[in-house]
Amino acid sequence: MKLYAGIDLHSSNCYLGIIDEQLDKVLGKRVRNSLPLIIDCLAPYKKDIQGVVVESTYNWYWLVDGLQEHGYRVHLANPAAIKQYEGIKYSDDKWDSLWLAHLLKLDILPQGYIYPKETRPIRDLLRRRMLFVRQRTADILSFQSMITRNTGARMSVNNIKKLAEANLGQLFSNPDLIFMAQRYLSIIDFLSQQIKTIEKQAMKKIGLTESFKWLCTITGVGKILAMVIMMEVGDIARFNKVGNYCSYCRCVRSERFSNGKKKGMGNKKNGNKYLSWAYVEAANFCIRHNPQAAKFYQRKKAKSNGIVAIKALSNKLARASYYMMRDQVPFESQMLFA
Repeated sequence: MKLYAGIDLHSSNCYLGIIDEQLDKVLGKRVRNSLPLIIDCLAPYKKDIQGVVVESTYNWYWLVDGLQEHGYRVHLANPAAIKQYEGIKYSDDKWDSLWLAHLLKLDILPQGYIYPKETRPIRDLLRRRMLFVRQRTADILSFQSMITRNTGARMSVNNIKKLAEANLGQLFSNPDLIFMAQRYLSIIDFLSQQIKTIEKQAMKKIGLTESFKWLCTITGVGKILAMVIMMEVGDIARFNKVGNYCSYCRCVRSERFSNGKKKGMGNKKNGNKYLSWAYVEAANFCIRHNPQAAKFYQRKKAKSNGIVAIKALSNKLARASYYMMRDQVPFESQMLFA
């Protein structure tokens, strides 16, 4: 008898449900988040279980890895793409777990990508780097605002990075302002050191693969940004079409139209926020060093605004990089901006 299992995962516990081929419940049990306990619950049914569905939450790593190591065929469910069952007034964790198993049995389960365990820590390390970059940028902008507010002068970001504590007396006369400025500089310097350390560690652990080396041919994209894209994409073959990839990178609008009229919005958070950030960064660098990209950006900006123009350019770069990674070809600016 074929069985199908679904696990509704939470922060401290999970609900395990198993159904048979007639969609009848075989097991329903709430279990504490402990791999040995979950394995013990599944053990009596292991030879008949065709697959185990785990809901993709923030803490799925340990469970999916553990189940795979014990020989189970694991599927990662994409909650954002699952259509909720209709006509039921009441639902809870039990019904959620059985619904996941139900979708697997019918072979209509929207699945997420199970990133390889071996390289997952490097990907997460680069994600922490992005967090530190954002924090450093926020502190620099706050310090820049403080300088303008108290002196009336505007100091560029590059000059703030070069600013030394010995020069603060020339900017401010008040000792409290000097003290505050020293705190800003120490935080900015600390974050810069951590960012460099993470970059060295990542480059030492893993290098760009052959298909991703072509990303460095994009104007403004260096090894670190190319590595971020490489680690977030994983296997480019998992995207059947360029549109699927751009949607995953959040480079397209989430809107629904009918007869030329806007009928609603989709889920804007669908996709990978880290790839979205990476391509926006690539677009900002590209307009500085690529005249054709700068002209494209200015045309778009004149019709709308700077944010829309940057997103439009990031979409073009995402589309181009998809073909570059898939076909292993270099970046051709003339073809992209023809």
